[in-house]
Amino acid sequence: MQTFAYVKREVISKTSARKVFDVVKDELKLVEAEFEAQARSNIRVVNFLSDYLRASGGKRVRPALLILTNYACGGQGDAENVIRLATVMEMLHTATLVHDDIIDNADTRRGRPSINARFGNQTSVLMGDWLYMSAFETSLAERKLEILDVLTRLTRKMTEGELIQMTMIGRLDITEAEYFDILKRKTAYLFSACCEIGAMAAGADQATVAAMRSYGLDLGIAFQLADDLLDLTADDESLGKAAGVDLLEGKLTLPLIKLLEVEPELRPEFERMMLSGAYDDFSRAMIIDRLYLHGIVDSIRERAYAHAESAKKVLDVLSKTLYRQTLEEIPRFVIQRRS
Repeated sequence: MQTFAYVKREVISKTSARKVFDVVKDELKLVEAEFEAQARSNIRVVNFLSDYLRASGGKRVRPALLILTNYACGGQGDAENVIRLATVMEMLHTATLVHDDIIDNADTRRGRPSINARFGNQTSVLMGDWLYMSAFETSLAERKLEILDVLTRLTRKMTEGELIQMTMIGRLDITEAEYFDILKRKTAYLFSACCEIGAMAAGADQATVAAMRSYGLDLGIAFQLADDLLDLTADDESLGKAAGVDLLEGKLTLPLIKLLEVEPELRPEFERMMLSGAYDDFSRAMIIDRLYLHGIVDSIRERAYAHAESAKKVLDVLSKTLYRQTLEEIPRFVIQRRS
């Protein structure tokens, strides 16, 4: 296990959940600058679309995870190659959001019109593809086959996840196992890859790399479980996009799977909402009431916290530093967030 001294900042007793990523705020500014540089093109429309996407903002959770993991494993998180790799992960994430919004016919993303709503599906598909290719071009600068291997496997899994989910649109017989398979492919494997690559870039040993891969996977599962609850219980303004749309788009998430287990008579109502794409006589508020009535919200939140605890346990392989402490705080942050 590698050890190193606290650097740049003094240890704080508690990290505010709202400001959990302040520890790497300077590095994230470097990521923003790198993203802008890598998204530049001699084609005017590409520059315009890149600027539009970057202006949408976002928490930059994924690049922050890569940088924090790198520091926690003894690396230099503000080094040029680490910032470049963190930018690659944000570019991949942005590309998946572009394609997801096209598939879902989403109108908004982070409180403003989605790129497909603003510029059309054809333009958006090509822009998502361009971001994917730019991310891989940027990663080639590392000249490390093991990192490229992680990125290639990740991209394949994410694409497979979207394809699998598309085959299940409108189905009410989805099992928990199928739900978690899609969740991992679409969300958790990206978190896992960020932490794995962060450790690899720090030169960590195989055991530490495996531990950080596991940390990211559990964190990603907790993140998506919280996200699926937010889709049903939050409002549009808090989410920065339309709330309650998963069911209307024909997607059955874990809260709805569990609700159908205890109230199978709701199946016809769900089918009607999927077909109409709207909450009619049976409102979202009525679904929320039933979720709380049966303790489903609390049950799923407990499962999210269980994954959060599993993530924190593997951090024992790391030295006790500010960066490990921050990684310990992140699981609770992703569950308790409101957007």
